[in-house]
Amino acid sequence: MSTTPDSTLANPDQRIADLERQLGEREAELAECKAERDEALQRETATAEVLGVINSSPGDLAPVFDAILEKAHALCGATHGVMIIREGEEFRPVAANGEPAFVDAFWHLGPVRPPEGSPPERLLRGERIVHVADFQAEDFLQNAPPQLRRATEIGGIRTMVAVPLRKDDAVIGIITAFRKEIRPFSDKQIALLENFAAQAVIAIENARLLSETREALEQQTATAEVLGVINSSPGDLAPVLDAMLERATALCGAAFGTLATYDGERFAPAAAYGVPTAFAAFRAERGAFAPPPGSSLERVAIGESLVHIADVMTDPGQAATPLVKLGGCRSLLCVALRKDGTLIGAITAYRQEVRPFSDKQIALLENFAAQAVIAMENARLINETRDALEQQTATAEVLQVINSSPGDLAPVFDAILEKAHNLCGVEYGALHLYDSEKFPAVATRGFPEKMDQLTREGLPSTLPMFERLARGEVVQVPDLTPFAANHAIIRAAVESTGTRTYLAVPLRKDGALLG
Repeated sequence: MSTTPDSTLANPDQRIADLERQLGEREAELAECKAERDEALQRETATAEVLGVINSSPGDLAPVFDAILEKAHALCGATHGVMIIREGEEFRPVAANGEPAFVDAFWHLGPVRPPEGSPPERLLRGERIVHVADFQAEDFLQNAPPQLRRATEIGGIRTMVAVPLRKDDAVIGIITAFRKEIRPFSDKQIALLENFAAQAVIAIENARLLSETREALEQQTATAEVLGVINSSPGDLAPVLDAMLERATALCGAAFGTLATYDGERFAPAAAYGVPTAFAAFRAERGAFAPPPGSSLERVAIGESLVHIADVMTDPGQAATPLVKLGGCRSLLCVALRKDGTLIGAITAYRQEVRPFSDKQIALLENFAAQAVIAMENARLINETRDALEQQTATAEVLQVINSSPGDLAPVFDAILEKAHNLCGVEYGALHLYDSEKFPAVATRGFPEKMDQLTREGLPSTLPMFERLARGEVVQVPDLTPFAANHAIIRAAVESTGTRTYLAVPLRKDGALLG
């Protein structure tokens, strides 16, 4: 029954009571609005602070996770909690908030496979959230790893809520909030935690995209730098391979790298970057080598495109090699260099700790291997073109001497010898004619006076090299030293010029030896 003016005037106490009640209701409504305003302001402030951390730490998720966890716990009234990220079948800790003893125990957990019935396992099975009033009463703790039980005991966890970090419906992580007393979280607090979980997913995705963009830029920069070296060193392969190996090693996160060429039987060192001193000395002393049985290079030589060994200590072909003893290698990735299906070399990246290379890093090294093949082929074509041009130029110059000296062979022989030596990269030599007994020189180059005179007087046809020439052979002697012991003329040549390697080509006409 409504109060009438008469009754109100007749009962002033009732009127006062009604006004006081209405005032109390208004004050309660005002207090609720103020509390909601303050909560909204706190949420907005916390969100702004998290966004500020994200902006100030592009690509660095650690401070972002710490900030998210701290703000979420403060707003949800949680004493402590953790954030974990999924890696395959395990979860890895990435952030913790709470008392130092709990945080330390949490960080010592390492990657953990969630026990059956545990909050992470339930979230993986599809539950939206997991809210546990009394965590210590959960059955799954009986089968949990000891270090996990210890961390929960140190934390004194009673009430907890776990919210998943979802990307395309897949659980990529979990954020949790704990209380040391049995006091369930409100729907509003759970919704707040879900909002922070969504922020964490956005931060992870942003970091991934930023990292991919940065990696792509680094790869493009590295490729541009290598192309710059190629352009500045046409035909000179050494600086190109050095630059390529340096970029590949750095981008793949390897400690050091090597690149070797292959001639069908042996590998020859062509480039190295960051190689430990002891192993570098071993490589230099060894020179070209046949691939050791069971080694990554042998596996490449017999047909494998790439060899990835996570831990060389567990690989029979690598465990006792100088690579391990002198280089400290533990993980390696070897990629073949092939041209039209033929192996022409291999590029290898090494790590000194057991840390396998990712699929992205494998693809990156394969890309550099393809670049190396192109660079080697370009250098070969450039050098062949240059050699052909030099030979044509030399031939033209000799023909010019012939035309300008009709009937006079001396300048012709001198020109021929000079051009041949320059193109072959030699220091000493002679052009001999053959008179059926001796080989008198008609042109010499680089000999000391006494050796020059002896050569021009004629070397006996009984010398081992000339006997083979008489049979029409091309004669190459890698080391003249053994012959010097039995032949005075050869000994004089070795001692006076320091000559070691010898090459002689016969001059023949209609089967007859001319010189």
